[in-house]
Amino acid sequence: MNQTVRQSAATKGPEALRGLDSQLVDAEVDSVPQPRPPEPKSRAARIVLGASLVLIAFNLRSLFSSLSVLLPEVMHETGMSTTGASLLTTLPVLCLGLFAPLAPSLAQRHGAERTLLGALVLLVLGTGLRAFDSVPVLFAATFVAGGAIAIGNVLLPGVVKRDFPDRVALMTGLYTMALCAGSAAAAGLTLPIEHLVTGSWRGALGAWAVPALIVLLIWTPQALASRRQEGHRGFRVVGLWRDRLAWQVTLFMGLQSALAYCIFGWLAPILRERGFDAVTAGFIVSVSVMTQVVTCLAVPSIAVRLKNQRGINVALVVAGVVALLGILFAPTSTVLFWAVLQGIGQGGLIAAAMTLIVLRSPDSHVAAHLSGMAQGVGYVLAAFGPLFVGLIRGWTGSFSETAFLFVALGLGAAIMRVGAGRALHVDARAIPGDA
Repeated sequence: MNQTVRQSAATKGPEALRGLDSQLVDAEVDSVPQPRPPEPKSRAARIVLGASLVLIAFNLRSLFSSLSVLLPEVMHETGMSTTGASLLTTLPVLCLGLFAPLAPSLAQRHGAERTLLGALVLLVLGTGLRAFDSVPVLFAATFVAGGAIAIGNVLLPGVVKRDFPDRVALMTGLYTMALCAGSAAAAGLTLPIEHLVTGSWRGALGAWAVPALIVLLIWTPQALASRRQEGHRGFRVVGLWRDRLAWQVTLFMGLQSALAYCIFGWLAPILRERGFDAVTAGFIVSVSVMTQVVTCLAVPSIAVRLKNQRGINVALVVAGVVALLGILFAPTSTVLFWAVLQGIGQGGLIAAAMTLIVLRSPDSHVAAHLSGMAQGVGYVLAAFGPLFVGLIRGWTGSFSETAFLFVALGLGAAIMRVGAGRALHVDARAIPGDA
């Protein structure tokens, strides 16, 4: 019976998912009363707001790739073991899972603008503290910045959907590219900053607080001028955590994210072990990350037009994993090709995972809660990816054996993807009650 209802509901989905705006999950959707629509803004104010959101997105990935390209130097100068380095690369990913579920309730209580302001303050603080000569401070700073990024990840799409209903496609494209550009810039520029500006890896890591501080100064007057969120009650969603399809979406999110953060955390060290110098390794990582923009923008539009998403899901997994094996074992002369292919596969996987949350949800309330489930549980699971890469490197003395991990993650993602790609809705519903 439930299966029939789910199939019937799913057949109605495509009509509601033609626009890109339907792919953006609003963290404040469960607020009752609903937040009042934003007051009309002048053209100049909209430009400033749009630029601010893009700049916020630019700062949400630099934490990962800036550390990746300097990881060998960090380990050498601090005496940090491979296990310690594994924990350091794992920590911000773990924060994504731990803090993401808190973002909707914070936004409902304080408003998305002010919650984003608080996240930016923490991001500047956490990123800047990485410049201090202390390993415990480095870990604490990474934890703080990771929590801030988790909140930004959840809130930014909803703000775009709310404030730019007539420019959703454009703004989504811009902030998606900004995410990739920030990661690519950190991968490609951190070493030149170390060599030419700061003279130390600590200063190079801390330097990425500067662009975060700039956007904080731009965002502060906008956030403080926003109206406070009214007190609310909300909806609660029943049946979600017992639903098999919801768990397939969640596990797919986690497994593909594990692959992604293995790349963010360890691709540069892998390339350096294969004989590339630090600057070249950073450049290759930058190329791979920027390539993600192509499929990040293309896959959602393709996915919503397909009867189901099984085929495209498996193809993206295969592309990403095969590319990683090429990076590990193929002749170094071909590594740029494999890096581009990996970017195409990984960018598509990220976009497809987020799109599936909406495609598998019968309404916006369920989508918001499924997003919280998928990101909360999924990122905690994903944290084990970079952890195991480092542990395998420490146990074996080489990155070659990580191939088994990449294949296992890819196989698991493909299996979950087949299930999550079915044209069904999760068997869950929203009912009035406490959020």
